[in-house]
Amino acid sequence: MIKILIIEDEPAMRSNLADLLELEGFCPLAAANGREGVDLARRELPELVLCDVLMTDLDGHDVLLALRADKETARIPFIFLTAKGERADVRQGMTLGADDYLVKPVPVNELLAAIRTRLERHQEQQAVFKPEFSSPKPLEQLGLTPREADILFWAAQGKTNAEIAIIFDLSPATVKKHLEHIFEKTGTENRQSAALRAIEVLGAHTVAGC
Repeated sequence: MIKILIIEDEPAMRSNLADLLELEGFCPLAAANGREGVDLARRELPELVLCDVLMTDLDGHDVLLALRADKETARIPFIFLTAKGERADVRQGMTLGADDYLVKPVPVNELLAAIRTRLERHQEQQAVFKPEFSSPKPLEQLGLTPREADILFWAAQGKTNAEIAIIFDLSPATVKKHLEHIFEKTGTENRQSAALRAIEVLGAHTVAGC
């Protein structure tokens, strides 16, 4: 059964989310604060984390940083579920490495769709994006500008145009235009081919230890 960790300091919300996930056939794990959530994630290695942002002791951003810094938990899909819905808040969460950012109150169907999408995307990425790449800089050797390298770096990790737009404070249309330039410069025809090319370059750079 797929384990989903809920990190939420509001008891009613935490209980409701656990009940919903259980009804949907998931195995919910619940933590009442950020520090407990990090410990539980390291111990149980859930398939996905749902986390609030505003929590005492260890807030959601600190939780995400702690999990991303641990090799065992670094690739677990992570979704922020919070009342902090300003564009700057969303951009900060995505830049830190969140896979999605949902603003309360979120309709049940949207929450479940986001969870399933992230689980499916994670399974796809497991086959092609296993190395821990830390910088888009090597992608510039493909003839890309620094901004194009940044966009390809995130696209290779499964981020959508809308998500990349939030990270860099661009419009999705601008991201799409950058991707078109990337396809042309890398000699690829689509997003998947460009992502594989990026992984080849980043992987070679990692092995070389440059």
